[in-house]
Amino acid sequence: EGFSSVKFFLSLYRFQACVYFASVFQSMSCGIHYLASVFMAVTPNFVCGFPGNVSSVLFHNSSASSIEDIWTLWTSTENYIVVQLENGEIWELDQCSRSKREVSLDLTYEYKGNKSVFPCSDGFLYDDTKWKSTVVTQWDLVCDREWLAKLIQPTFMLGVLIGAVIFGDIADRLGRQRVIWFTSAGQFVFGIAVAFTFDYYSFVIVRFLLAMVSSGYLVVAFVYVTEFVGIKARTWASMHVHAFFAMGIMIVALVGFLVRTWWVYQIFLSIATLPFVLCCWMLPETPFWLLSEDRYEDAQKVIDTMARWNKVSTPCKVSELCSVQQDDPASGRTGDNDTSSTKKHNILDLFCNWQIARRTITVWLIWFTGSLGYYVFSLSSVSLGGNEYLNLFLIGAVELPCYIIACIAMDKLGRRNTLIPFLILSALICVLIMFIPQDFNILIILANMAGKFCIGVAFGLIYLYTAELYPTIVRSLAVGSGSMMCRVGSVVAPFCVYLRSVWIFMPLLLVGIMALLSGILTIMLPETLGKPLTNTLLEATEMGRNKKSCSEKTPPAHSGAALEKIEMFGQETVSTDK
Repeated sequence: EGFSSVKFFLSLYRFQACVYFASVFQSMSCGIHYLASVFMAVTPNFVCGFPGNVSSVLFHNSSASSIEDIWTLWTSTENYIVVQLENGEIWELDQCSRSKREVSLDLTYEYKGNKSVFPCSDGFLYDDTKWKSTVVTQWDLVCDREWLAKLIQPTFMLGVLIGAVIFGDIADRLGRQRVIWFTSAGQFVFGIAVAFTFDYYSFVIVRFLLAMVSSGYLVVAFVYVTEFVGIKARTWASMHVHAFFAMGIMIVALVGFLVRTWWVYQIFLSIATLPFVLCCWMLPETPFWLLSEDRYEDAQKVIDTMARWNKVSTPCKVSELCSVQQDDPASGRTGDNDTSSTKKHNILDLFCNWQIARRTITVWLIWFTGSLGYYVFSLSSVSLGGNEYLNLFLIGAVELPCYIIACIAMDKLGRRNTLIPFLILSALICVLIMFIPQDFNILIILANMAGKFCIGVAFGLIYLYTAELYPTIVRSLAVGSGSMMCRVGSVVAPFCVYLRSVWIFMPLLLVGIMALLSGILTIMLPETLGKPLTNTLLEATEMGRNKKSCSEKTPPAHSGAALEKIEMFGQETVSTDK
């Protein structure tokens, strides 16, 4: 595994390596902001406030002079605290109500007399032994306002969905460079602004904007790095973007452990990638986008810069690239092919016949399940027991080897033959966790890490597999629609985690069912390893019916000579953007 990673890094030329690592470094900030709420929106133990100064506190058989001394004994939300005020009044403090005893004689925990029930008009008292301040304690997002706290992560994920759509389109229109500049600066500005919001609603709005630019950066960064690295390194390059995202999750755990005030915590997370914001303006536009916009002089400047950095004595000329594209029969620019290539396609083309429709439904389900499982395992890691900071750190760290395994397995065993066992294995792990006694914290954490590992392999693999399953004319549409299902899964995931209050294993049960169903349906998908990309829907349909049909017919769907010259790599293999 390590040798394969070394081969990937060595395959990058100096210029591509600098651009690649600068771009994926900022991907850490996306992982940071996506999972920041796991500690920022923590709900600590709490009870109703009381009107006056307390003289003594009673909790079961334990007495103290202040409520702060009682929190270490608190074991259940059904508990209540009895306090005696300096004026002699005795109050029973529950989480969402308080009762005043009519007879205030002796301070006892059990009381059978009359009580007057009052709402929590004096606010709430929170356990600050772990967190000095969270957004929940800042704006009292408990009891009848608890639903507002539960909307924090879903609204962020909704911003992720919208940002992916908006900035993906803008990047095609205005260029990758400008979007990377804007979204990088936006992550820093909105990240800092979140820490200084004055109420819940401004907090949610700014976080929504932060989600949009974070998602926009991640989507465009995939395209940006894959347009710069060589074709033979493209799979590894796109996979390792996920790895840097996972490193962002590990940073969340580290900062959460060190900083226990939410707004300071948010500032530290936001400045973690400040170095990239200061130097991102140096990143160039990709030659591919410049050529697509007929900006040949600008493209030539970038190519010349790449040649100087890579010490290539005879850089290619844009005029040569254009002539290669025009002469290449695979480019499909001559004769009747020109008419067919300009035909507009829509989402209905993904359901043009039963074979393609069944393939689309299965692929969408895998995208949804991968995202749902990924965020359910990540968000619920802090509730597994033990040290919640270590749990989240390990859940992020387990992703690093999983993408290496995915890259090796998909090239050795095949895309489908890797996807099926890992989906089914993740379902079995979800069932296994249900039978582990709750006292076995270490075993539960290890099982959750294994589940995250398996779902991470499937989640990382589906990007490339989707692109290979569909023909050129609808390939971007297929990947884009699958990405949308992925975002829907990320929006649903927080609500799925909240079902722990109904039954502690409900989130795992749902993920397990979806993973098992996805794994079974994947059996019907064709294998794409070693097969050239298809160009038409008919060829893609035949790939599912006859294993040999595609390999006997269609040549690769892009111009190898032109790509080879731009990317300065000597070998071409079939791949696709992430």
